[in-house]
Amino acid sequence: MPYTLPFTWGARTYVMGIINVTSDSFSGDGLDGDVSAAVAQARAFVEVGADLLDVGGESTRPGHEPVDEATELARVVPAVRAIAAAVSVPISVDTSKAAVAEAALEAGARVVNDVWALAADPRMAALVAHAGVPVVLMHNQEGTHYRDLVPDVIAALAARVRFVEQAGIPRAQIIVDPGIGFGKTAEHNLEVIDRLDELKVLGLPILLGPSRKLFIGRILGHAPPEQRLEGTAAAVAIGIARGADIVRVHDVEAMAKVARVADAITRRMPARR
Repeated sequence: MPYTLPFTWGARTYVMGIINVTSDSFSGDGLDGDVSAAVAQARAFVEVGADLLDVGGESTRPGHEPVDEATELARVVPAVRAIAAAVSVPISVDTSKAAVAEAALEAGARVVNDVWALAADPRMAALVAHAGVPVVLMHNQEGTHYRDLVPDVIAALAARVRFVEQAGIPRAQIIVDPGIGFGKTAEHNLEVIDRLDELKVLGLPILLGPSRKLFIGRILGHAPPEQRLEGTAAAVAIGIARGADIVRVHDVEAMAKVARVADAITRRMPARR
């Protein structure tokens, strides 16, 4: 049976908590395949406001070392299986490998989040279509050259949307991500966040992932990842004001509060008592 996220797009901002089971996460929170730690983090995230969890076993930081399929499977699948048994929120698998996505879905994941928008593995689109699950298509490219930044990002995402629809993935199952930090300079990242509302032309939910990224550290005097909380909060708040439907974050408790206030301002949501 197809699976649909239990979200009402536009009603509020949803918070995706990042669970890195990698050994070399740029943000310093890699769990290196520690399943118990992943479950503890998942439970803690849900307790403080995560609406879904994103589990990844390969770092995508600049200069990262690629991980082979067997290593990624060994990191991701046990963590997904254990987390799925421990919490009730949907789990996303952050991978560009069809074999990893397939095994994670069998273990309990319900969403595929691919930084290459299903372009890196020729099996991925058919797999997602057959599984009937939502997919996050992220904009990514080699290099940082653009003719016109935001229109180029929109055009590239539109092309990937057409491709996956032709592969049998319904439009209602597609989420787009402009790819903050991927194939973009620091200045590009700032412009994309400021102009995020232009992605609404695609008519699809928007995921934004600025959490702890390098451009924030540079603005804050080369602050390390653990000192980018306030900068992330600013990026998340602006992103929500510009139309983000999901924010992908490391600091779930703080960003859930940011989202709640930003929603109260931008969506006129009543304050919780």
